[in-house]
Amino acid sequence: MDDPIIVVAHDPQWANQFAQDRARLLDALRDFNVQIEHIGSTSVVGLAAKPIIDIMIIVENETDALRSITPIVRLGCICFGEHGVEGRVYFRDEKPSTRHLHLYVQDNPEIERHLNFRDYLRVHPDTVQQYAELKYALAEKFRNDRPGYTEAKTEFIRGIEARARAERAAGRL
Repeated sequence: MDDPIIVVAHDPQWANQFAQDRARLLDALRDFNVQIEHIGSTSVVGLAAKPIIDIMIIVENETDALRSITPIVRLGCICFGEHGVEGRVYFRDEKPSTRHLHLYVQDNPEIERHLNFRDYLRVHPDTVQQYAELKYALAEKFRNDRPGYTEAKTEFIRGIEARARAERAAGRL
């Protein structure tokens, strides 16, 4: 059975936690040219979220991606391979998990999708409020059904992604 879905109000400490995790990752991956981004709901000020920091690590090529796995595992993360997303290497820390890491090679389209979503929400507080309300309602409805919770958010998320792509293309994001 999945852990219960718990959505909480935005915590300003999430940015500090990301900064600490980013520093540890940069040190562990110092032999590689990497970009490390805070993504997901905890990266958006004011957005309610599951209290799990999502971190995206971007490397230059497949060789660097493969060579990055061991240093990340040494930080206490468990590698789950692609975990349902082609081209991603996914990591979580031990339960209770407080961080999820998503490792991509720089040309993966998931990178742009994550950054567009985050950046759109950061400049649209009305959408942040709508999304927070939806997440609270769905967390109550699907408390012990993670796939149901995720599926129920999909249409709303796809709408945000479409608007974010349009704004990025128009130079407004």
